[in-house]
Amino acid sequence: MNLAQTLDIPKGQPFSIDWDITPIYTFTMFESWGGKDGERVRNNDEKFYYFFVDGWESPPSLYLMERGVKHARVMARIEAPQELVSQCVADDGKSFTLDKSHAINRAMREWLKANVVDHTTEGLVVPLTKSINLEEMISGLPTISDDISPVARKKLRSSPGVFTEDEVADLVRQGDFFDIQQNTSGAFAGCLIDNQDELTVTDLASGLMWQRGGCDITNFKKVKGYIEELNARNFAGFSDWRMPTIDEAMSLLTAAVNRKGLHLHRCFSREQPFIFTADQRRPGGYWFADYKQGAVFWASGTIPGGFGRACRTA
Repeated sequence: MNLAQTLDIPKGQPFSIDWDITPIYTFTMFESWGGKDGERVRNNDEKFYYFFVDGWESPPSLYLMERGVKHARVMARIEAPQELVSQCVADDGKSFTLDKSHAINRAMREWLKANVVDHTTEGLVVPLTKSINLEEMISGLPTISDDISPVARKKLRSSPGVFTEDEVADLVRQGDFFDIQQNTSGAFAGCLIDNQDELTVTDLASGLMWQRGGCDITNFKKVKGYIEELNARNFAGFSDWRMPTIDEAMSLLTAAVNRKGLHLHRCFSREQPFIFTADQRRPGGYWFADYKQGAVFWASGTIPGGFGRACRTA
């Protein structure tokens, strides 16, 4: 039996392994966030199959994934030799993006071809039915090509600072930012537009371009490293991304809760419910914008305690 027969793939259904797909490109290819070299899958019915190593598990494990537009299903766990699996993780290296889904290497590919794909050795393939709930990322915003009325711009502080709790409360009120504890009547009059790159939006009122996604929960130092990596690879065509200040991060807060459960426009990912700002607290700690609770708060920056979202001056 081959792999398709082992998984009971119906006869006539297209099934082949795409050896070129790697985890780093899957979200952009299938969720319309940019794509590898401009590639983006547009056929909603087409399915792709690839192997990846899940590094979140200890020890890491090898899986077969079925992917399509807004669709992801882990089809099977592959009982590969552990030393081969671990070597894939080592070869893939470390990244400040904090992703722990790793590509397979050449040695693993050859092992899979010999033992799994063309002729499946009994006991090596464990079928699964694990689906992944994918996030809807349609922005619902006007685009840069639309005719938009002029918007008064309000310049926000962009240089990091050190603030006491009383000083931050003053910042919130002076900027008229919504805060569920300190300024429930606040409402920064933003005007977001979709840049049609499926990576960013721009607020015409603040003059800021924002990353729609961001990085996973981590510490302050690694968020800075993540943004350095964005700049190194010219994310969305720019290399001047930075962490937002309290003022900038709070300008996105809305009094209304969106359908993702956040005080935020739905164009932003739900995966960053509270983010580090560039500002520190006096006498110690860092300031965060909490889109889940609708408030600003402080905590330590040395342990994994916040997510990251980059911005830049447009």
